[in-house]
Amino acid sequence: MNYQKALLFVLLIAFSCAKQEKVMVSDSENQHPKLILTAKGVKDIRAQLGTIPIFDNSLLKVKEEVDAEIALGIETPIPKDYSGGYTHSRHKQNWFVLQKAGVLYQILDDEKYAKYVKDMLMQYEEMYKTLPLHPKTRSYARGKLFWQCLNDANWLVYVSQAYDCIYNYLSEGERNKLETNLFKPFADHISVDSPQFYQRVHNHSTWGNAAVGMIGLVMDDEELIQRALYGIKGKEMDKTAKDDDGGFINKSGKAGFLANIEEPFSPDGYYNEGPYYQRYAMYPFLVFAEGLQNVKPELKIFEYKEGVLLKSINALLNLSDADGDFFPLNDGQKGMSYYNSALVTAVDVSYHYGNQDPGLLSIASKQNSVLLDDSGLAVALGIREGKTKSFEKKSINLSDGPEGKQGGVGILRNEDIELVFKYASQGSSHGHYDKLSYSLYENGEEVIQDYGLARFVNIEQKGGGNYLKENKTWAKQTIAHNTVTQNETSHYKGKYEIGSQNHPDLHYFSSDNKEVQIVSSKVRNTYSGTDLHRTMAIINDVDLEKPFVLDIMRVTSDKKNQYDFPFYYFGQVLDANFEYKTTSTLKPLGKKNGYEHLFLEASAKADDKNSKFSWFNNNKFYTITSVTDKKDELLFTRIGANDPEFNLRRDPALIVRRNNVKNTTFVSTIESHGSYSPVTESALNAKSSIAEVKVILDNKDYTAIMIANVKGNTKLFITANSDALKETKHNLKLNGKNYSWMGSYYYKQTNK
Repeated sequence: MNYQKALLFVLLIAFSCAKQEKVMVSDSENQHPKLILTAKGVKDIRAQLGTIPIFDNSLLKVKEEVDAEIALGIETPIPKDYSGGYTHSRHKQNWFVLQKAGVLYQILDDEKYAKYVKDMLMQYEEMYKTLPLHPKTRSYARGKLFWQCLNDANWLVYVSQAYDCIYNYLSEGERNKLETNLFKPFADHISVDSPQFYQRVHNHSTWGNAAVGMIGLVMDDEELIQRALYGIKGKEMDKTAKDDDGGFINKSGKAGFLANIEEPFSPDGYYNEGPYYQRYAMYPFLVFAEGLQNVKPELKIFEYKEGVLLKSINALLNLSDADGDFFPLNDGQKGMSYYNSALVTAVDVSYHYGNQDPGLLSIASKQNSVLLDDSGLAVALGIREGKTKSFEKKSINLSDGPEGKQGGVGILRNEDIELVFKYASQGSSHGHYDKLSYSLYENGEEVIQDYGLARFVNIEQKGGGNYLKENKTWAKQTIAHNTVTQNETSHYKGKYEIGSQNHPDLHYFSSDNKEVQIVSSKVRNTYSGTDLHRTMAIINDVDLEKPFVLDIMRVTSDKKNQYDFPFYYFGQVLDANFEYKTTSTLKPLGKKNGYEHLFLEASAKADDKNSKFSWFNNNKFYTITSVTDKKDELLFTRIGANDPEFNLRRDPALIVRRNNVKNTTFVSTIESHGSYSPVTESALNAKSSIAEVKVILDNKDYTAIMIANVKGNTKLFITANSDALKETKHNLKLNGKNYSWMGSYYYKQTNK
């Protein structure tokens, strides 16, 4: 902060503190603000201003932003655009500015902010009385200010906070006018008029529930509050519009805010749509929960379902890489991280309403921002008082499903290597057909990638900023992921109705030994008559420079099939121990199920024992060593076929193709090794340290893998395929030698 800003801030503090007693008339629980920022919180904040740097700086940034908007004047254009268009962006900016201006009015007691909020709300009141449905018709549930009800709900979640902050500034007549002509009709439109949007379990509905409930809390409208908590009931349902616009009403009858806590969250806090959408949904979950905690503490909302909302924040933070970027499971946009404003809310709320975990303060410090409310004050005070500790990420297994019995996500962490193993349920409408898939990271950089979504969010030139058709034809398809595809057909035939009724099961997860971290899962019904069982480990072996990945994918089928097993790597091809032939003309690998989007660039016959492939990325070297035979094909492919509008990234993959077999096992190791300096132009440890990988035994009870390194040492890894309980004792004879152990796996050197 420069000298002029610092001086301005000191004067600002002195001004607001001098007027404190005039505004804080009472600390009654019913006094506004009461929703997120509370009357007591305002008093406490004012008492600390100037002594809490992260809060003071956050306040100054917000003040500068809002002052700039006030100088530009108020604009509430007639809606006409999709996401990314001018009218959409303007109304979106308005909801942010209204909320921030309301907070500034409370903290700084400057009437210009209250007047700005009032004047803009009155313009919206005048517009909304005669506003038809949005002219864009693509959405299954059209809004009025926006092309979809979802964005209307976004607007009301934020604006309800602004209204709460200036509630006592307005006259009774002004409040009646706004509530009668704007807020109540607005809440009705996104709920009883749009049940296909509101009456279901989905992140969209969570926003709708929170919007209706928060404005209900501000207005003391019990009907709206009950509608928010439990969905549309009784006579209200008779008034609902027909579900004829592509949406669906929850046929189980479960709806409302509480149902949206019960159904998508597992007991571990994993949200079934994945971290990208959990991040998006966390804001309405948490701000409405805050409002309920402040206005209706008897509900004990943060204790609901054994405190799952607060657990979910810890789960979400663990679903990020070393840089804080969320793993792109399901429809996830890469680059979304805990620096997003929704995660500022999550961290602050978790600290304030949870157990004040000092690790959260380290993330807040990296975010360099706090909320301008009671929870943000708590974080700022914690940082000021020196309570900060590092947020430690370890290997973790997060169950999926309301009762934690629908698979999950296992995250293995060993030094700088992170492996994300997805064995979760379908993930609602945002789910992909990628059972037992994985992605691999080193120090926050993708090594083996998950594609994520096919969408340019809020970039109007790309499909109005919405999902592109390639999201269905490519990103959701099985071949787009690092798992097995059978007969060029996606898991569950790419049908949501089938996928949503099936899920993998955890076989075992082991992270007690810091040198060997393992997750193993089985799934049936991805293909009729075919079962999959995958075991993945990160092993920190003394003979190798860095921890390496061991991957065992067992396929059991009742008939012969073609199996494709891809590695979506990033970087430049360096070397291979097999001869490949490049194609002179690029052609698609197949005709449907995602194959139509893969160009075949080169092909080869695999090596008889091991096929080795090395590549170079981010000044590091990587090698895959796969157990193969001469019948296997190796296909170099690249995404981008049948993509005339260049909607897809041109990323490469190596595919192991195994044809005309029933039961088979894909076994591979993935190494990160060495480095390259472009300054000294020197390469260190540029070649693989694994000399051979061999399957010693593979049956329904055990799979045993021998791994030999270039130093001449051999290691034996055995995984229990049937009984993997920790207390189970195993005895196995291999090549005339007995091996005994207790638990799920065995890993030791064999040639000492």
